[in-house]
Amino acid sequence: MRPGYKEAMKASYFSIAGNTVLAIAKAITGIFGNSYALIADAIESTTDVFSSFLVLLGLRYANKPADENHPYGHGKAEPLITFMVVGFLIVSATVIAYESIENIQTPHEVPEPYTLIVLAVIIIIKEISYRFVSKKSVETDSTALKADAWHHRSDAITSLMAFIGISVALIMGKGYENADDWAALFASGFILFNAYLILRPALGEVMDEHRYDDIELLIREIAFADKGVVETEKCYIRKTGMTYHVDLHIAVDASISVKEGHDIAHRVKDEILLKIPQIADVLIHVEPDDELYP
Repeated sequence: MRPGYKEAMKASYFSIAGNTVLAIAKAITGIFGNSYALIADAIESTTDVFSSFLVLLGLRYANKPADENHPYGHGKAEPLITFMVVGFLIVSATVIAYESIENIQTPHEVPEPYTLIVLAVIIIIKEISYRFVSKKSVETDSTALKADAWHHRSDAITSLMAFIGISVALIMGKGYENADDWAALFASGFILFNAYLILRPALGEVMDEHRYDDIELLIREIAFADKGVVETEKCYIRKTGMTYHVDLHIAVDASISVKEGHDIAHRVKDEILLKIPQIADVLIHVEPDDELYP
């Protein structure tokens, strides 16, 4: 089982359960409390439930071992699932924006005061959820889990906007009944912005973009620690889900035998895999040092 897989799965189950409960609570409070901002929030939480299910499925598939058709494993499923999660964010933001504009043009009652209490509780729960899932995403280095964490943060922000909008409507009274609709409209823009922040690293992962300078530095340090390594040249790192695949070129004394060079490469590989458990495999190319320094 890949490093961090169990922790990532627990975080996904946590997201599904939390979003389901909050979506129901928001919908009921929004309908009976005359607040479209809360109803919009419920819509986003409902899409969050489905996106969290996608993350869960993605993690399960990404954890499958390498096979003949997938020699590097199935980790690339993670950023692909992230793209789908971003799609859910865009759809929910579009629905919220459209319905907000419709409600702004339609006269309606001021939201009930108790909706503020519900929103305050939701904001606290969502921020705690964001911090929990975000911590797990860092520990497991999961792109999909990072996207799921941002769903919680987006939800906290939209709830905060709803809280501000309803507060304005209650304090200012007549003429400000649609303040929470404006708040929901503003929140939809924030959701779209977050969608971009989530999409960017996932796109880089699919394109094998180099974003891992800290890991590269550690790999070179481990290689240099072996007395048989004269120099390190190329070091390419690709991320596949929660693990990495590394291509490393090392230079050794040109006068040693092929077997000795082979043994050095194996020692370096074993040390890298031991000290960086997130790395699934290392391919080492051995070069004579007089080729690099004629």
